[in-house]
Amino acid sequence: MVLCNFCGESIEKGTGLMFVKKDGKILNFCSRKCEKNLLKLGRVPRTTKWTRTFRKLRVKKK
Repeated sequence: MVLCNFCGESIEKGTGLMFVKKDGKILNFCSRKCEKNLLKLGRVPRTTKWTRTFRKLRVKKK
């Protein structure tokens, strides 16, 4: 299974979105919400409260 490049959730086969950048890098997203947050809004997963990366960082600090 592939992981979402923004939130870190696993993507089932046949679902999700694939975005290919001009340099050939492939970004996989589980939803349009994740795609918009990363590409259009330029948000960082570490600072977005609902992502897996944010949760991992907060658990380590406590």
